[in-house]
Amino acid sequence: MKKLRVGVIYGGRSGEHEVSIASAASIMKHLDRSRYEPVPIRIEKDGRWTLADKIPTAISAADVIEHVRLEAARPARPGREAHLVAHPGEDTVLSIERGRGVVPDGSASATVTGVGLDVVFPVLHGPYGEDGTVQGLLELANVPYVGAGVLGSAVGMDKAVMKTLFAAHGLPVGPYQVVLRPEWHKGASAAATRIAAELGYPVFVKPANLGSSVGISKARTALELGDAVELALQFDRKVVVEAAIPNAREIECAVLGNDDPQASVPGEVIPSREFYDYEAKYLDEGSKTIVPASLDERVVREIQRLSIAAFRAVEGAGMARVDFLIDGGSGAIYLNEVNTIPGFTTISMYPKMWEASGLAYPDLIDRLIALALERHSEKQQLRTSIT
Repeated sequence: MKKLRVGVIYGGRSGEHEVSIASAASIMKHLDRSRYEPVPIRIEKDGRWTLADKIPTAISAADVIEHVRLEAARPARPGREAHLVAHPGEDTVLSIERGRGVVPDGSASATVTGVGLDVVFPVLHGPYGEDGTVQGLLELANVPYVGAGVLGSAVGMDKAVMKTLFAAHGLPVGPYQVVLRPEWHKGASAAATRIAAELGYPVFVKPANLGSSVGISKARTALELGDAVELALQFDRKVVVEAAIPNAREIECAVLGNDDPQASVPGEVIPSREFYDYEAKYLDEGSKTIVPASLDERVVREIQRLSIAAFRAVEGAGMARVDFLIDGGSGAIYLNEVNTIPGFTTISMYPKMWEASGLAYPDLIDRLIALALERHSEKQQLRTSIT
């Protein structure tokens, strides 16, 4: 049986670069070499694409950060440039290796090699990867890829648009406000007054287009709100401000499928800090995850129903992790967000919830690749001409 050549794209131009490397390392470690040939494609923080000389091995963001620190102290070694060909063809990626000499016309020599890919597994968390940009490039190249398409990825990245869609589908969303950079810089006081009147304090302030809790703060006063918005605006021009849910339990659920998605058993996150920020997720050792979550069967069924409804609302495909908040007093369930490319290490919640549901990590990868090929095959049946 011919091995499928799987291009794993990771890294990226976002604050989630290190998390992405850890996810890619785990995926490539567990790809069945009898069935797949992995091709590691790394996007550097400055946006350069390279074909990595070796597969990444660090499986936690903390390990990656330490590795990056050590690498920064060594002389830089340029990797092979990689360029995704933005049109259908046998060579999905062009690999360019710069030579040390020069050719007769005086320019630097280079060796260009075409690399064909059967399917791509993007593990790019955050902007320029999870937001539909890379998915659009893969659509132009007509290559099958794991996960949501352009629309689902873009909506799943933008928390403000996502909440609007949830509300339109009648899904329970907590109170929130949206602040744009021009509005804040022209009238921060008026925006803060509006937020206080609509939401009260405390609130959570988030960049609209980012994940892994990067740039998120909890604000209890107008002064803290100002600092929190300024921090979030460093990562995005649009900020979402959410009312804090009293004594909230953080519940997550994994969804898998295309047109007939299935939901896993839910899990619960108990952060080591006041809330589940980047440090609590990836750097502290005190945060806990409980899978399956200790919930009444009725609540489990409702979480699973809402997860599938949210997945469909954003036109998800392949996979997504759906996050909820449960009011500790009333028990009310609030849909928080959908993550179309969730963390994918073996200790990440998405694989853990499927493991608890009876689907092992390697089998989960197999299923996601099969779903990507299935979706791509269906799209190839569409007409592209009226003649």
